[in-house]
Amino acid sequence: MSADRAAPDESGAPGEGTALDGGAARDNDVVPVSVSGLAGAAGGVGDDGRGEGAAGIHGFVERLRVLSDKVAEVLPRPLDPVRSIKVKLAILMLCAGGIAFGFFRIKIGWLPPKTTLAAVAIALVTSQFLAHGITRPLREMTAAAKRMAHGDYTRRVRATSRDEVGQLAAAFNQMAADLAAADQQRRDLIANVSHELRTPITALSAVLENLVDGVSEPDPKTLRTALAQTERLSLLVSELLDLSSIEAGAFPLDRESLDVAPLLAEVVAEAEVAAAALGRGVRFTTDVQPSNIGVFADRARLHQVLLNLLDNAARHGPAGGEVRVTVRRHAGKLVIEVSDDGPGIPPAERARVFDRFTRGGRTAGGGTGLGLAISRWIVDLHGGTIAVADPGSRIRVVLPGH
Repeated sequence: MSADRAAPDESGAPGEGTALDGGAARDNDVVPVSVSGLAGAAGGVGDDGRGEGAAGIHGFVERLRVLSDKVAEVLPRPLDPVRSIKVKLAILMLCAGGIAFGFFRIKIGWLPPKTTLAAVAIALVTSQFLAHGITRPLREMTAAAKRMAHGDYTRRVRATSRDEVGQLAAAFNQMAADLAAADQQRRDLIANVSHELRTPITALSAVLENLVDGVSEPDPKTLRTALAQTERLSLLVSELLDLSSIEAGAFPLDRESLDVAPLLAEVVAEAEVAAAALGRGVRFTTDVQPSNIGVFADRARLHQVLLNLLDNAARHGPAGGEVRVTVRRHAGKLVIEVSDDGPGIPPAERARVFDRFTRGGRTAGGGTGLGLAISRWIVDLHGGTIAVADPGSRIRVVLPGH
């Protein structure tokens, strides 16, 4: 800037030395701009502009990622025949180092051979040492997968890193735990079904053998015993089919708006007949408030849930006791509680009573052990909850309202 050029005055107008040619400043002239003018010019870019800019950047990054994935699919994989990741890393280091040293040689025209070889050797040793933490989890996963193929799900992989290999190891451990749990459930199911089928079959076989050998007469009492065992087998097979359909997702619900009081009266009538057949002498009482309370549910499946709960209470409560059913609406939801006079289920066992073939520690006079498991699945399909409530002799079902 020339010395004879005058500085602009306080008003921002150009001084005498600031010549304007045709209304435009020369290249070496300085045109003052006020801060308020800059702020006003930038004022047009507000929060909406910044939001649109961020969305545009995000979209560009997403398109770039998709493009890189497509390019990666068509790129060659020359190292696929190599069976060791450590060897692949060594080849990678040699190729990268060779290209770098070649470029260095071309640019300066000279390359120290001893220093170059020493640098390559140090890089190879370092890469092999650091690659141990990468390849070790992969080798452990390979060994564990081979053990899983033979039914051993106890092997776990050490997952300490936070990179993709560490995430893969953590996912592998979770998969192994899930497979172990599924295998144990399968074994338990086979054992429980075998036991449940063997008991009525053995009793029925004994009755028929006595009839054939002439030990027992084919009187109504003996035939009723055989019929009871046959009905127990039929019930077990029916509940197993229901449970299989539920777990397979082939258990559709035919929902409708229905009144709870008439449905509950039907269920109580069936439960009274079943309790009388067992000789339990159990009384059933109902309390529905308000009397016209309704719910949007599958009538047949809700009937099945209520009958399972009443049957469970009648079997596990004391003989001559009382089973109480209360229905209320709370916070827009239908709350059904079934309670008996029994000692209740300990808190540590309350979650297990909804597992398959669990009878709450009682085997004599018990059912198939599938009723509560099926009830839980049906309630879950309705979007509700079922749980054991205090004092342990009460089961609460909560269903969505209309």
